Amino acid sequence: MLARIQSLYLFVVALLAVASMALPIWSFNATPQLIVRDLASAPLDNALYNLASTAGMVLSPLTAIVAGAAIFLFTNRALQTKLIMLAMLLFAGDLVAALAAAHMMNEHFVALGNVVVHQPQAGLFILLPEPLLLFLALKGVKTDDKIANAYKRL
Repeated sequence: MLARIQSLYLFVVALLAVASMALPIWSFNATPQLIVRDLASAPLDNALYNLASTAGMVLSPLTAIVAGAAIFLFTNRALQTKLIMLAMLLFAGDLVAALAAAHMMNEHFVALGNVVVHQPQAGLFILLPEPLLLFLALKGVKTDDKIANAYKRL
């Protein structure tokens, strides 16, 4: 099960998704410093910010759960492929939610007339390798399928 390379890729994706929940995604050097993260959002009265923050809070753990579940479905490659594709969609949603939350917080400061310095943080950079690893896991599943089909023909 863990001897397959796609299991390693999926395990790393699950770890990265969990790590991205704990680390800040974006920071704003205001007084006090505000940080956009999955598990603790800044208190703003902006409905779109709250929606994006909540979406990130839901999508990051779902990405980790789906990637972790796909590890154990090595006997059912069709379902494993579908779960990897679902993890890609969840990642995309998580990334969009994180960037939308950062944008909404920036809009909040612009509306107040405050000029703040903002920058991406480690949580965003931890998210970025996930699609590559998911693609490599998908490629590994397809390779396993080819090997299994060739073995059946013998």
